This record gives sequence, C-alpha cells and structure tokens, in this order.
Amino acid sequence: MHELAVTQSLLDLAVKHAKEANSQRITDLYLVIGELSSFVDDAVQFYWDFLVQGTLAEGSKLHIRRIVAELQCLNCESRFPFNMEAFACPECESTRLKVAAGEEFFLEAIEVE
Repeated sequence: MHELAVTQSLLDLAVKHAKEANSQRITDLYLVIGELSSFVDDAVQFYWDFLVQGTLAEGSKLHIRRIVAELQCLNCESRFPFNMEAFACPECESTRLKVAAGEEFFLEAIEVE
C-alpha cells in the first residue's frame, strides 16, 4: 500500500517540474527501482494510471528500469551479484559485505511537451 503514497509524490514532483518548465503535458516518466526495494512495479503502475486522471500527466507512460542487486566486500572491495544462497565474497570469502546496488527508488527523468 505504500506504493500509493510514493506514486502520489512522484506525480506531484512531475507536475511541479512540468509547470516550472511551462509544459502543457507530461508524456513519460522514468523510474529506477532496485531489486531489493519493497516497491512492486505493477502496484506503482496501477496507482499511476489512477492518479494521473485529470492532471498534466494523464495519458503519460511510466517506464521502470530495475537495478540488479549487488554486494560489495568490505575487505577486498570486490563487487558481485547478490545471491540468497551465498553470503561470502567469491574473491576472498569474507562475510563482511554491504549492499552496493539494488535498494534504489528514484525518478530518473520526465519528458514533457
């Protein structure tokens, strides 16, 4: 359900920037969502389609780019894909790891007319 509030915020942000650019219509919105984030693409799309009715973004297209989850070793700095079955660095076998990618959720770009 948190997708509703976040999608409303995205719409508000897009409309604000479109108005600042003296645009008449928002045509496309580009989002980046990390694989480990809790946001569900279909839910964001569902709320977007509902919320844009009667706004500058009505009829706009939502583009979602997913970022693959990666970990980084805190010992050797190696980066590697996240794997639920292996929680050790493939280079040095350290378990001192941090998430390096995959938690993103941001508005990358807006296209307007």
